[in-house]
Amino acid sequence: MTRTVHQLKVTLRQAKPPVWRRIVVESYLTLGELAPVLEAAMGWRGGHLHVFEVGSTRYGMLDPDWGMDDLDENRFRLGDVLPKVGVKMRWEYDFGDNWEHDVLVEAISMPERGVEYPVCLAGRRACPPEDCGGPWGYGDLLEALADPNHAEHEELRKWAPLNFDPAVFDVDEATEAMRSRRPLEGWV
Repeated sequence: MTRTVHQLKVTLRQAKPPVWRRIVVESYLTLGELAPVLEAAMGWRGGHLHVFEVGSTRYGMLDPDWGMDDLDENRFRLGDVLPKVGVKMRWEYDFGDNWEHDVLVEAISMPERGVEYPVCLAGRRACPPEDCGGPWGYGDLLEALADPNHAEHEELRKWAPLNFDPAVFDVDEATEAMRSRRPLEGWV
């Protein structure tokens, strides 16, 4: 495979206001290698099952306990699965909370000289806290945190990550997390 990079826009479905990232990754990554990069870019801690879906084809983690018939994500490369600009896939993270993401190929190009990949170019808003109940639970959490008179405000403020601000996103922290394939600080 010719050495190229994919510029991807990763958008969390059903999050209001929108949560998204624009990242550039090596096209030769397997989907299994891409998963922790996506987790880090978004701000997920990792450790949950996930699946990629392109059309009717599913690529996932081989886990005998789940008995799924997904193709092995470690055998398929990003550049082969998403070979053209404009194609997209669905990435689901955490089957309990069902965090669904659209992953859109915005560009495919040769790597820039002197740039270390992966890199986050842009993004919007903090990732929801893990285990908050999916998009619906996150909406309820945001409502409670925004209203000091809400019946659950104090309890959920204590439950949420320390200094959690849903409006804040730091592109440099996301890039660092992606490169080390670890979650963003404050989420552990």
